[in-house]
Amino acid sequence: MSGTITVGLDGTDHASAAADWAAEEAERRGSALRLVHAWVWRPTDVAYVGDRAAEERWVRNVLDQVRSRVARDHPALDVTTELIVDDPVPTLLAEAARADMLVLGSRGYGTLTGYLLGSVSMKVLRQAAGPVVMVGKPHSATPRHAQEVVVGLEPGQIGDAVMEFAFSAASERGAALRAVHAWSVPTALAWSPGSLYRVDEANGLEQINREVLTETLKPWRDKYPQVEVVEHFEIGSASEVLLSNSVRAGLVVVGRRSHDAGLRRLGPVTHAVLHHATAPVAVVPHDCPPG
Repeated sequence: MSGTITVGLDGTDHASAAADWAAEEAERRGSALRLVHAWVWRPTDVAYVGDRAAEERWVRNVLDQVRSRVARDHPALDVTTELIVDDPVPTLLAEAARADMLVLGSRGYGTLTGYLLGSVSMKVLRQAAGPVVMVGKPHSATPRHAQEVVVGLEPGQIGDAVMEFAFSAASERGAALRAVHAWSVPTALAWSPGSLYRVDEANGLEQINREVLTETLKPWRDKYPQVEVVEHFEIGSASEVLLSNSVRAGLVVVGRRSHDAGLRRLGPVTHAVLHHATAPVAVVPHDCPPG
């Protein structure tokens, strides 16, 4: 596999951790690594630290320090840097559109430029045309290659891009893929005991959901026969079930729907995983081209 993985830097520890994660991912995939810092001179910002030249030196120093560390730890990796004079959101959206994935730190963007914590990341996550991976500080001593890739599934509502990303990530790591599907009893049946009894008598709802999950995974099992697939099927809250299955994950993959009139939003499950998962989280638009 080849291509480019891009990291948005901002001088924070979380962005630095994102660069380290992205470097490992790029080396694993045979991809190039691109480090970018979006910066606009705003002397009226609350976090103003000096004159324009001093601030620009600080930004370039951030890029140089991260590049030097990554090059030291991954000498064979193709690493480039760029300081882009523009606002972070349009810059990162443009980077996401042309990269295989965009990687960001999970605790905001730009203490220097005065943005509210997380505001830039959330805007990028809602609008990005390609996968965005959010990375926090290193948290686990477990060898990363041994950790599962966990994907949250909504059978019949998940795009090929999400499945391709998850299976490809598991394959590259030599890791198992845990496919998690949470389900609940439809409200109409819950209020109609007679209907619910007849469905359950035929081993209905649970069996139907299991079969749908297995059918959803079948073409991907065929495409990636080397990937061990663990089907986790549980009745309950989707966010709680997914988070409980992500404790030992090396990567969690969730989808993001696109809506009419270009409206994009993050669903409640994605929100919960982004805020509470300890592993890096990949948010993949359902309608982005798989690959």
